[in-house]
Amino acid sequence: MPDPLDVRRIASAELTPAELARLRDLFAACWPAGEFTVDDVDHALGGVHWVAEAGGRIVGHASVVERFLEADGLPMRTGYVEAVATLPAWRGRGIATRLLQAAGEHIRAAFEFGALSTDVHGLYERLGWERWCGPTFVRTVETAVRTEDEDDGIMFLRTPRTPPLTLTEGLTCEWRVGDAW
Repeated sequence: MPDPLDVRRIASAELTPAELARLRDLFAACWPAGEFTVDDVDHALGGVHWVAEAGGRIVGHASVVERFLEADGLPMRTGYVEAVATLPAWRGRGIATRLLQAAGEHIRAAFEFGALSTDVHGLYERLGWERWCGPTFVRTVETAVRTEDEDDGIMFLRTPRTPPLTLTEGLTCEWRVGDAW
């Protein structure tokens, strides 16, 4: 039986208003209590998306946006994974795995390293992601502010351009509206 799932890669700038509306519908279905905010949608835009579609409906999504993270002050161009989502009825079919494999290939080809924030570590660990073990911070204009609540949720993907890291260094992201990580 042929795979009814189509996975497309599309840049944020190429998303049509109808596709953006379909993505918002996907996020609302995946986070029905409203945990996925307008800021979260904004964070997912500005990069590259992988969209899984079946029967004309978006059933899964992942995006990679460029950010600059610093490990002990060393700035690195980072492919940051955002908005990984699969419709509840479609979970358990490997959709997120397919989307994340494509995103990982993109990160390895284009960035110094990959990063993301999650509380679902196993999915990413199976795909070569590692947990960041060092303290996390967010950069503001004045200083770096500790983000202890994020320490256990940051994951890291090595690329051919990743400098030697122990994963215990302090990791800092830039401040942004909504969730910093």
